[in-house]
Amino acid sequence: MDLRTLRYFVVTAEELNITRAAKLLNMSQPPLSSQIKSLEDELGTTLFIRGRRQLTLTEPGQLLYRRAKEILSLSDKARDEIISMEKGLAGTISLGLVEGMAPDIAAGWISGFLQIHPQVRFRILDGSSDDLIEKMRSGLISLAVITAPYDQLLLNSFLVGTENMVTLMSREHPLAMAEGPVTVGELAAEPLIVPSRPSTIESIRRWFRKMGKDPRIICEMDSYLDAAALAGRGAGISIFPQTAYVPNSSLVSRQIGGVDTAVDYLFVWRKGHPLPTVEESFIDFVKEQVGLGQ
Repeated sequence: MDLRTLRYFVVTAEELNITRAAKLLNMSQPPLSSQIKSLEDELGTTLFIRGRRQLTLTEPGQLLYRRAKEILSLSDKARDEIISMEKGLAGTISLGLVEGMAPDIAAGWISGFLQIHPQVRFRILDGSSDDLIEKMRSGLISLAVITAPYDQLLLNSFLVGTENMVTLMSREHPLAMAEGPVTVGELAAEPLIVPSRPSTIESIRRWFRKMGKDPRIICEMDSYLDAAALAGRGAGISIFPQTAYVPNSSLVSRQIGGVDTAVDYLFVWRKGHPLPTVEESFIDFVKEQVGLGQ
């Protein structure tokens, strides 16, 4: 089980297709199949169930995949540490950012970190919190800023920011003319556009249940900009984090009174998964920025 063979196995396990895996590895299909078969012979077990169109990992295959990812991660970490000793901290940090205030707060971290470590590069992916957690599970990203709630058994975390959910509505809407917070009762009869994350929708439903009402949700979506655009066109009232509001001539934003609308932003990474030195250093840097430095 040398490192090269483990890399072949990991790519195949992630693609679950020999042809696609061989293409990613810049090799032909027969040598890759031979390598996987040799690995199975060495371990004395079947790692994949061969189907007509795709592979399926067996239970031993799933175990080897988890361990192989850890081994390869440690190998990469050792390499990065040795290079860093000679040339300074280097490498690429894969960071996922949920919409809202996450890009703004992360921009400060990235700028500050690059001033100290100019050889580091960042790879930024965006998406909903659930999307980013899935990307983390699959290994596409190592670090992310998401919104609560989250799986505390899966992820390490610390709080990096809080903001409120607000309403976004057309300037022509009758509720836009009033001052002060809008009440849940006033929103009960309105068509609502809400974030698509199930836990967020459930929080919004709880606001209305306390009033003995049900929200009239007409649209669920991930994009803050699209939700603002729909609200500006009069399609409904959007309920999104406050940073979704970009002042323009067609929109009005009003706070929501009488309920807890706070949204927590958390910096997260997977438990039990070794990280490259550059990403561990970035975690320590961010902790210092939010006042958690040791």
